[in-house]
Amino acid sequence: MSATATTPLVINEIYASLQGESTWAGVPMAFVRLTGCPLRCVWCDTEYAFHEGAPMALEEILSRVAGLKVKHVEVTGGEPLAQARCSELLKALCDAGYTVLLETAGSHDIAPVDPRVHVIMDLKAPGSGEEARNRWANIEHLRPAKDELKFVVDGRADYNWALKTIAEHNLGARAKAILFSPVFGKLSYQTLAQWMLEDRERLPDNVRFQLQAHKHVWDPKQRGV
Repeated sequence: MSATATTPLVINEIYASLQGESTWAGVPMAFVRLTGCPLRCVWCDTEYAFHEGAPMALEEILSRVAGLKVKHVEVTGGEPLAQARCSELLKALCDAGYTVLLETAGSHDIAPVDPRVHVIMDLKAPGSGEEARNRWANIEHLRPAKDELKFVVDGRADYNWALKTIAEHNLGARAKAILFSPVFGKLSYQTLAQWMLEDRERLPDNVRFQLQAHKHVWDPKQRGV
């Protein structure tokens, strides 16, 4: 069934926290987590968002966000773009004056996303089990001064795949930043950091090591942070 202007979005949670990832790490931010995701990455840490959630009118979402008293908002999931009205929500948040981020798995078309939105897009490495879901055409829609790419790697094979992908698609020129994240609890921070240092002459200048800071400030299994 196609969405209409009255179709509610299904929301898993709305809360305020510090951004834990990307070049925005450390910024106080509201998070609007949409329910549902067609992907099943083997290391997913938000499986609760696959099905849990409640319908919410756009006006109610905006009211909830306004009550959090922040200037930055990230729309995330699940996979937020899997809901047809996500683009409308993003536009409404921009119109309300927020700095808006979109966290997306890269499996859905980002072309309709409001140009004011900062897109943070995954490219799924083989270890995720979802490499085939990468929508490569999305690379053409990234804005080099604004959008970010993320590789979550669980070992050397994923890391090598990321290096190859960066070179083949000239990703250093496609995004504001390229983020390398280890799978939490599987690949050590030190190992990934060492690989990146060893390959420093091969990596574009905009490559960044990142960790999920919120998992170090709070319990890694805690929601709403």
